[in-house]
Amino acid sequence: MIRSILLTTMMITSGTFFSQKLKTVSYQDGSQKLNGLITSNAGKKLPGVLILPAWKGIDEEAKTAAAELEKQGYIAFIADIYGEGKIPADNESAAKSSGYYKQNYQEYQKRISLALEQLKKNGAISDKIAVIGYCFGGTGALESARGHLPVAGVVSIHGSLSRDQSRKNEPLTAKILVENPADDKSVTPDDYNNLIKEMNDGNADWQIITYAHSKHTFTDPKSPDYNATMAKRAWNHTLMFLKEILK
Repeated sequence: MIRSILLTTMMITSGTFFSQKLKTVSYQDGSQKLNGLITSNAGKKLPGVLILPAWKGIDEEAKTAAAELEKQGYIAFIADIYGEGKIPADNESAAKSSGYYKQNYQEYQKRISLALEQLKKNGAISDKIAVIGYCFGGTGALESARGHLPVAGVVSIHGSLSRDQSRKNEPLTAKILVENPADDKSVTPDDYNNLIKEMNDGNADWQIITYAHSKHTFTDPKSPDYNATMAKRAWNHTLMFLKEILK
């Protein structure tokens, strides 16, 4: 247990150091300015990973993930979904803002698509791109697959699995990995079963990994839900999946 905590602390410290090298990339959605972050290997021809952050926007967990992905040989870009001047300041505003994009999923897909364009402009090989997302961003990862965005695969990390059931199940070509904490109270049995049906109906290449003794934000070191052992396993599963589909 102590060894696991020490390894996690080292990874966080290392990630924080390298995250200081992230560069701001400004782009537009109409009149709305968006400010994403890209790793320092931008411009090289490498596989790319788009990171969709949690409900409060770009945070340390997303920055650490970007830094770690750069060390693995990927160009990583953290998307700005909300836009300049619209970053939630607290949980209440974050719930409102993220809820808007979950309901208006086509707008969410558009913001993701714009971020993918920036990733490609900064060197990512167009047919070797994946999306990973945390929490609200995990929902976005699934929306990337549903929206038929040009990605090889998606990883939803403790994302919401629910979806408006009036939406039709359609073919899903992106490979899908869902990392689901076993004790996430925001995911109901119906949500879980409906997602499986959706993926099967879409003839998707999918898998769900469930992490024992883990609550909603189990991968975030700053969260009371943090589970160091399971977070490390989830990250290793993410890297294994990305290596399979991008290299």
